[in-house]
Amino acid sequence: MSADEATEHDAAWFDALFAAHAGAVHRYLVRRLPAGDGHRDEAEDLAAEVLATAWRRRDDVPAGAELPWLYRTAGYVLANHRRKHRATPVAAVPEEPDDVDPAALAVTDDAVRDVLGRLSPRDRRILLLVAWDGLGGDALAEVLGVSRGGADAALSRARARLRSAWQEAEASAASADDVEQGNRS
Repeated sequence: MSADEATEHDAAWFDALFAAHAGAVHRYLVRRLPAGDGHRDEAEDLAAEVLATAWRRRDDVPAGAELPWLYRTAGYVLANHRRKHRATPVAAVPEEPDDVDPAALAVTDDAVRDVLGRLSPRDRRILLLVAWDGLGGDALAEVLGVSRGGADAALSRARARLRSAWQEAEASAASADDVEQGNRS
């Protein structure tokens, strides 16, 4: 590492990183933790852990892609946090963290929750990183740990599966309505 790179990631760099992204990291975690008493405090603690990791690993944080790096780290911190609260056999630990549980999402629309629940954890994660966290392009690729083309393809496939799941949900609802009206007749 050169002397210029060493000064890039100093206390002033971290202060700027914190000011720019601490709120986004906190919101990311709040949306992914189960609602209930203390979940905001829990999110604050986890956000602090993510930012402490950024300070400890400051030389690994890529310039210009700080927020995607923080989101990726937050996903790992959240996965570790969840594992602490339940016994999981090592063989059952997934390669990629599923940091989105549709039952715990802060989504009030039952239809949206139902459709998201029909998707794979990876598709939900991709769609929510784009919709909630405003990621796209290179930032999405960084969080997913894939190339830009891979991220674009994954997003396209996730959107197609979302459309399909939405159409299936609408068809199911229409069928249920027809049965209900038939029972009234």
